[in-house]
This record gives sequence, structure tokens and C-alpha cells, in this order.
Amino acid sequence: MTHDFSLSRRLVTKSALLGSATLLLGAGGPAQAGSRAAAAAPARNDAVLRLPAPTGRHPVGCQSVYLVDTSRPDPLTPEFPVRELMLTVFYPARDVTGLARAPQLPPRAAGLFGRIAPLGPLHLPAAGVDWRATLSHSFVGATPRPGRRPVLVYSPGGGDPRGWGTSLAEDLASHGAVVVTVDHPGDAAAVEFPDVTPFRRDRVRMTVLRGDPRDQPSLWRTVIDARIADLHFVLDRFEHAADLPLPHGLARTLDLSRVGVYGHSAGGSAVTEVLFENRRVRAGINLEGYLDYPPTTPGGAATPFPVTSEGVDRPLFLLGSAGFNRRREMDRSWSALTTRSGRRVRTERIADANHWIFTDYAAVLPQLQTAGLMTARQRNALIGTVSPTVSVPEIRHAVRGFFAQHLTAH
Repeated sequence: MTHDFSLSRRLVTKSALLGSATLLLGAGGPAQAGSRAAAAAPARNDAVLRLPAPTGRHPVGCQSVYLVDTSRPDPLTPEFPVRELMLTVFYPARDVTGLARAPQLPPRAAGLFGRIAPLGPLHLPAAGVDWRATLSHSFVGATPRPGRRPVLVYSPGGGDPRGWGTSLAEDLASHGAVVVTVDHPGDAAAVEFPDVTPFRRDRVRMTVLRGDPRDQPSLWRTVIDARIADLHFVLDRFEHAADLPLPHGLARTLDLSRVGVYGHSAGGSAVTEVLFENRRVRAGINLEGYLDYPPTTPGGAATPFPVTSEGVDRPLFLLGSAGFNRRREMDRSWSALTTRSGRRVRTERIADANHWIFTDYAAVLPQLQTAGLMTARQRNALIGTVSPTVSVPEIRHAVRGFFAQHLTAH
């Protein structure tokens, strides 16, 4: 059985160059083999945004998965008697000939995202973009490539749908990993489900968040605790992957002795605590997430997460941006954790970057600026001045290299 997901110097150099060259192209590598028919027809004159192509040698398959945790009610909408989750599983594929590229966001969710995006913290344009037309470089239902694969679980930033982590997830899968991206309903801007239920009358569930949840301490605690529970549940279910609606043969490729977690912002907060609590996780990456609960009263003290108070005994990568405007607040908890964890924690910053550089916005916002839909000042406040031809390969290499180092096959 083949073990994959190694990282050689030759592969790093080739991947970085390919990532820069194909960054804003709609085609490239194995992804070119499929159909473009999956995209919704863009409205007249609306911009169609493009994601960077993955740089690995494998084409990428994907599959959406619906899960229900019957052990708890929904923490953000307690009248829902169960907790529903939506996932996307990205994986190395054997062949994608004749298959359709999946959209970045499911069509109904994408339509609603376009309506609420201007109201969120990024203040995205209210018009001029067809959010439904952006394609991923993954192919729905592709036959999995045989082998034994590390499993990486991703939690997005507060309010972000899982689709905004597509580019990094696809790149990891193209290099040999199975990546599970998780939507946290009620938190994510818009989550599309396969059908309605007696308690949920719409197929798309919208966010309950308004503004930055970090500024609402009680809500922020609920959001983070819900995410932690969601991720534990996902890891539990993947212990029985053969029972999940995965493409035929994919469950056999999962090497659950090589599990990693990574997340952005609130997702980074959650995965760090999951690394601490769940012994199945061998390594984690926190992409600029706080590690404490904010003070409940003005001038009060923040409450550190258990991981912050006790430290970690497995590898953790704290990767931030140099320009994050709340860096001082976040560094308080990062410093506390590193003091208690020693050399098991590595900390780095992306130069000339800002908070959303770790998401698909790194490639998308410069396109909005070019189209006249965003000013340079707005773009720089969100992702910094760094070019996506620099930031995207740099972050991909950093994340992939860390997991390749710490999730080696036994």
C-alpha cells in the first residue's frame, strides 16, 4: 500500500513556482480534465472570481457529507433538537475525466452569501459579483486513488462558510492528504443542507452572528465551545468511516493514526483546544486564532482556554499575519501557551499580510480590486499588501510542510 504526503526540496520548489504561475488561472494541472458546466451562468457584467489551482500531482475529488449529532441540541438555535453539520471531503483522485468541477460554495448558499456578504466584517461588495460562478478545482464523486492517507480536519473563521478554505484544502489533497472541511451552522454565513427537516424549514441556514462575536463575550464562548464539540464529533464519526456516505473505497485510504487539525481565526481557536483534548490528533495549526475567552466586563481579565493554561504535548504551529489589528490582544494568549509548551510550539508571521490572508480571500480580494469593486485600502485592511503570487504559495508550503513533518507514516 502506498504511503503519500511527503515533502521533498524538489517538490517544494516546483510547487511554489507552479502555484505562482497558475494562481489566477481558471485552468491548470489535472483539474483541466473536467467540465465547467457546474458553474451557474453569471449575470451580465458580474465578475466571476477564480481560485488558485492546486500544485500537487494528484487530481482532487470531493464529496459533501451531512452529519447529525443526536446527543445535543443546537447550541446557537436551542429549539433545534439536534446538531446538524455539513462537511466537504477532499481527497486524491484516480481519474476525473468527464466529471464536473464543484462550485466553491453550494448554489443556494452562494446566492444568499451574496446578499449578506456586505453586512459582514469584510464589507464585501453588494453587487457586481456572481458568487455562484466560482469553481473549485475538485471533481464531485471522483474515484479515490488507493493508498494510505493522513486525515486533516479544517475549521473556518467565524462567520465564514467552509468553502472559503477550498484552495488550501485542495492543495493539501493534491499532495496526498484527505481533508475534511467543516461548516458550523448558525455561525457560518450560509450553510446549505440536502433537505429540510421538521424543525428547519429552509435548506439554507443563515448565521446568527452580527459583527465580531469576540466583542460579545457570551456569544463568543458559545461559538467556540460549539466548534470544539463539532470537531470532536467529526473525529468520532470518522473512526467509523465505512458507515459514512463517502465515495467507494475512500474509507479504506484513511490513516487515522495520522490525524491533524487546522483552522483560521475562531477555527484556529477551536482546533488548538481539540489538539489538547483529543489524543487522536497528532498535530495542529492555528491560523491566527485567540486562545482565551474575552473579559465579560470592561477592564476584566480574559479567561484562558485549558490548553493555554496547561500547554500542549504535541506539535502546534501558530501562524499569524504581521498586520493583524488585534495582534496585541491575541499575542497575550499565544505567549502564555508557548511559555507552557516549550519547543513543541512554533510561531511565525506572514509579512505584509492581514487576518484573512489564510483563506480564499487572499486570491479573491485582489480580483475585486482589479474589477473596481474594492479599494486598495479595503483590500489591505483585510489581507495586507502582499501579492497572492507570494502569499498563497507561502502559506500552502508552510501548512503542508508542517503536516508532512509531523504526520509521517509509522
